[in-house]
Amino acid sequence: MGNKLLLIILDGVPWRNWRRLFGNLEGWVDSGDARVWKLRSVLPSTSASCYASIHTGVAPAEHGCTGNHDVHRLKHKDVFAQVRAAGGVTGAVAHSFWSEFFNRAPFDLVRDIEYDEPASDTINHGRFHTMTGYGLVNQMTPSDADLFATLTRLCEVHDLTYGMLHTCTLDSMGHRFFHDCQEMDHACFMMDEMLAPFLTRWREAGYEVIVTADHGQDARGHHGGRDPLQQEAALYYFGPAKGPAKDDVIDQLQLAPTILSRLGAPIADTMKAPIFLT
Repeated sequence: MGNKLLLIILDGVPWRNWRRLFGNLEGWVDSGDARVWKLRSVLPSTSASCYASIHTGVAPAEHGCTGNHDVHRLKHKDVFAQVRAAGGVTGAVAHSFWSEFFNRAPFDLVRDIEYDEPASDTINHGRFHTMTGYGLVNQMTPSDADLFATLTRLCEVHDLTYGMLHTCTLDSMGHRFFHDCQEMDHACFMMDEMLAPFLTRWREAGYEVIVTADHGQDARGHHGGRDPLQQEAALYYFGPAKGPAKDDVIDQLQLAPTILSRLGAPIADTMKAPIFLT
């Protein structure tokens, strides 16, 4: 496996907020260091359902996670498992749902919050958080700078072949403040500013990087349905591969086979969507 890749998922950011508020990412698009496309999520455009589809490459109706209250160990082959089958090293810094989907369920706070399991068939190095007690007043989200630093530490200590990071900050902010407000503008600005130096460090370390969202959010802070604000996000790619025309819309189910293709890992038979990077 000659390539290395990181997938960065900023939860709940609609297309219009990406293109208007993430100045560093957009600056790299202008300079030619990154490319950007519109991404359309699966339905329902609900967080857990999207997480499961991003890594299995199949729709919620097939993998069986139909919402945030239906989290279980998935049966389909996934990106982590396919990278491991090819001899790669995997890591994840994310909400605990990801551990339950792709490692073991139910999530045990002590056992699963941090683990290093070199022999694992899926995630070798996991760093998870639960957001226990989450509500509109207290969002219980970790600092994104801390999460970016944690992923970087895993990359540099364990030489990850594939690493995934997921943060709920902007999704939680959107549910609380909605999207046409000063608070949301500032939150997106801060996320972009915190991400930028880590993205430079990852690229210098030889990683291709994809930055995207699991879904969008509408003007009332909702998602789950077909409304374009709920379903459409941006996907930024940093790397040497050729991509589709700039106006093409990427189906979320294309992520899993595309990531595996970039890494030289086998694409599962169930991952039927076409790759978009060659």
